[in-house]
Amino acid sequence: MTNVSYAALEKRFARLSALDDARGMLGWDQATMMPSGGATARSEQIAAIAAVCHGILTSSELEDCLAAAEVDTESLNPWQRANLDAMRRQWRHATAIDEDLVSALSRAASACEYAWRQARRAADFALVKDQLDTLLGLVRQKADSKGAALGLSPYDALLDSYEPGGRATDIEVVFADLATFLPSFMSAVIEQRKSRPAPLAIGDMVPAARQQALGERIMAQLGFNFHHGRLDVSEHPFSGGVPTDQRITTRYDESDPLTGFMAVLHETGHSLYEAGLPAEWRGQPVGVARSMSIHESQSLLMEMQVGCSRSFLTACTPMIAESLGVGGPAWKPENLYHLATRVAPGFIRVDADEVTYPAHVMLRFDLERAMIAGNLRVADLPGAWNEGMKRLLGIVPPSDQDGCLQDIHWYDGAFGYFPTYTLGAMTAAQLMAAARKTGPAIDLGISKGDLTPLLAWLQKNIHARASSLPIPDLVTAATGEPLHAKYFKDHLSARYLD
Repeated sequence: MTNVSYAALEKRFARLSALDDARGMLGWDQATMMPSGGATARSEQIAAIAAVCHGILTSSELEDCLAAAEVDTESLNPWQRANLDAMRRQWRHATAIDEDLVSALSRAASACEYAWRQARRAADFALVKDQLDTLLGLVRQKADSKGAALGLSPYDALLDSYEPGGRATDIEVVFADLATFLPSFMSAVIEQRKSRPAPLAIGDMVPAARQQALGERIMAQLGFNFHHGRLDVSEHPFSGGVPTDQRITTRYDESDPLTGFMAVLHETGHSLYEAGLPAEWRGQPVGVARSMSIHESQSLLMEMQVGCSRSFLTACTPMIAESLGVGGPAWKPENLYHLATRVAPGFIRVDADEVTYPAHVMLRFDLERAMIAGNLRVADLPGAWNEGMKRLLGIVPPSDQDGCLQDIHWYDGAFGYFPTYTLGAMTAAQLMAAARKTGPAIDLGISKGDLTPLLAWLQKNIHARASSLPIPDLVTAATGEPLHAKYFKDHLSARYLD
């Protein structure tokens, strides 16, 4: 017997997905190619689509279809039941806030993001303070409404949007564990390396065009299909688009080409995950990426687990030297490895080493919770940021550009997102350990710059399962055990205390 109501829901959610994809493409254009004069019109366009999507999700017809479909779940297969659960989850989140707030949030986020781009270039927080204040007020309204409807704290209601089932109290336990381990570990690494010669600095100035050529070569080598995607430049690297039209962006520093290279590896990891999602479930809630921590695990696998490894950098050195037009001792494989695995506190999260990176995330986790709770005013954010950097890493940013203006997330309305980065790093380490247990093929491939065996394992164990399993079940199915910090600590110890 066919579940007619469920079939109707699939059609509605396919339309919803197409509209949301269009909204994402407008956002990509806004971040990469849109002329500055288009900001106001673009804000209205994105807000209009957001309102339409919200209207579809909250319509009485959709609610009736959900209720009717849930009466006859026995007629559905496991993927369809998981899809129906995901539809209900989206409905709960959507009906927790009204359409006027959705439109206001969309407009405020577009305006704030545009102001942030100007403020970051000028290293002047004052240029975006008022817009962020307005946006934060609306985000807090959303958090309160969702929290009340979902039976969650305001912050957890925001976190749940990115990490279904994620709770701040659980993250606090993980972060407390890392906060106990990392300071002494970092000190031990730095002390051990004092006896070694410092890696040679890269003195070459490498034009952005050459760096882009290298980025495109490494993307193709990793399996990125340029018939279904492209690489561009933006103020903050990101991966977007749709599985069949991937949009990757990065930024280049002509005095430090390795940062652009690693950013491309990171974003390509995101893109490969999207491209590997099951085509038969495209456009349905069950067919999307499971969560942001799982998404980050895929990007950090490429960037950190693989990209910073001695064997992969050795395999890629000829390509790097040829594409960038460089040579000499600083570009030898061993020196590149030591540059890629330096451990030192720095100001910029996306350039941070694996050992200090969690501190950047812990800082943002603390600050965004304080802002949502009303305990930190926007005007006080730069000072609180600098105090946190001093406490956690012993350094103070020289300007807001290297401080609270460096990330796009809050200025785009994304509060509750940051903890997923460190959860993703832990997941990446655990997945890599599980993949290696299958035999030598994965490490042998990496040593040749060939990630086909690793990608095949990820495709089977992560990509192909999409959102068909809850996050803990997905990690357990792939690795044989729930997520914990052991593998991340083991990975750090093996790489940095060699």
